Amino acid sequence: MYPSSILSPLLFVLLSGSSVDAFAPPQSRSAAAYRQLRQRSHLVPLQSGNQDDGDDSDSIEQPQPHPPSALPSRRDALRQSAASLIAGAGFVANPSTSSALPAIASFSNPLAPSANSSNGGYYVPAKRCTAYLVDSTIPPSLIPYRASREAAILKNLGMGSGTPKSAFVEEDINLNNFMNKAVFGSIDAVQKVTGQAESGPGKSGPNYQSYVFLGANFDDTYTASPEKMGGETNADASLAVGLLTDICKPKERNGNTAIGLAFVPQSGQSALNEYLSTSNSGSEDEAESALVQSLKSTGADEGLAQRHLPILRFAKKKRFALLALAPEPADLATVQKGGLQSLEPSRRDAYVADAQGFIALTQDPKFKLYADKSLLKDAPITSTDEAAIKAEQANFFAERILVHEACATAMAKWATSRPDSLVVTIAAIPDVRFLGGINGRIPRISKSLNADTLVDEETVTTILLNPSARETLSESKFLRLEIGTAPNNWTYQTKVADYLWFSSMPKVNMLPRMMNEQ
Repeated sequence: MYPSSILSPLLFVLLSGSSVDAFAPPQSRSAAAYRQLRQRSHLVPLQSGNQDDGDDSDSIEQPQPHPPSALPSRRDALRQSAASLIAGAGFVANPSTSSALPAIASFSNPLAPSANSSNGGYYVPAKRCTAYLVDSTIPPSLIPYRASREAAILKNLGMGSGTPKSAFVEEDINLNNFMNKAVFGSIDAVQKVTGQAESGPGKSGPNYQSYVFLGANFDDTYTASPEKMGGETNADASLAVGLLTDICKPKERNGNTAIGLAFVPQSGQSALNEYLSTSNSGSEDEAESALVQSLKSTGADEGLAQRHLPILRFAKKKRFALLALAPEPADLATVQKGGLQSLEPSRRDAYVADAQGFIALTQDPKFKLYADKSLLKDAPITSTDEAAIKAEQANFFAERILVHEACATAMAKWATSRPDSLVVTIAAIPDVRFLGGINGRIPRISKSLNADTLVDEETVTTILLNPSARETLSESKFLRLEIGTAPNNWTYQTKVADYLWFSSMPKVNMLPRMMNEQ
């Protein structure tokens, strides 16, 4: 018995007159056409020799051909075979269904260019994630997070969970993590069963504070460009507000949440407080214009103040504190000319709470790697003399470490006096990349302010907003994920940040070493 899936197309081919010839090769179709013409006209072969009209006795009688019906044609034989198959299969075919199928010539040619294109020939990029964890593997790798998981990640940061600095252990990420989990995961399971596992301190209480840094340059380039955002400008600020909404949601009612502004000198704190205290019934445009002018008078960049307005509105709406973190421009100008030793001791003490740690940090091998591979890369070079270049780099180094120390000290002082507090700081990408700037000083300063503090490097999370390859000091199109790749500094290898967040889908040639989507 033949299945109907085979017999149905066979029946259609056999019962339609033009279909049989369509499937035959060119030679077979020519022979079939000649045979049909011969049968229809009943052709008789010509007689050989000359024939006299008056004498029939000498004529050679030629054999007459068989009538067309005597020998079945090829088509009749195929039809009879098909009828036998159909009768044996036990069903009757409906010839009317043959017209429902398209002609063979209407099928697309697989060799034609149109068969190899889709979406009308237009390029449609694949959908990629906009949030990536920078995993602490060696070298670091990127783990994409689906959009459905972004809010949960940010809310966990707001609850004080922090970000582990160890490699992400998940069996479907890579083989090393699979073996790591198989070995050490079994040990942890046995310790939990036997009651030998360390419970550790909880991530809350008077001695615990958490910090989140959002690195943004507010330059509207690459994934934040108006072309990518449908004409929208200031995409970094919009992305920052979106992240702040989820991060600060768990602690909206606690009153222990602040937003730090690394571009505002500390003398601008009174202007920020006045802006927050103004009534919502008044003109918001006038209040914002007065704030921008007040910040400008303290030495803050007016353009940056304008770009931070969406963040300032968010803080005012949620009644979060705003922190002015930067040193005074006059003090920075003094350090730029003569180094830290030229700054008055009273001014220096206002910015540095842990003097011994501040000095010792410059001799740490990991910090030396950060200073050489990241910090000094932004030093301006205005001279061709080697001695002058070294002096300029030294003064630039002194200025930047003073800025980082002053900002970290102001944040830590505010948070240490408030139990279970959260501080989210907006800073430029060069000041937080590779975890050696403002963010890298928080654990040490918190320890100097409170010996019982639970703040460590895992309580500090760094997120870069719309970073480009150049902003991560990469010389290619790929983002640079780490510093310290040589054999002599592998021990101090540091990743660029904890997370990378984009306003729009980044190009695939920006993302190196991507793992499975989570």
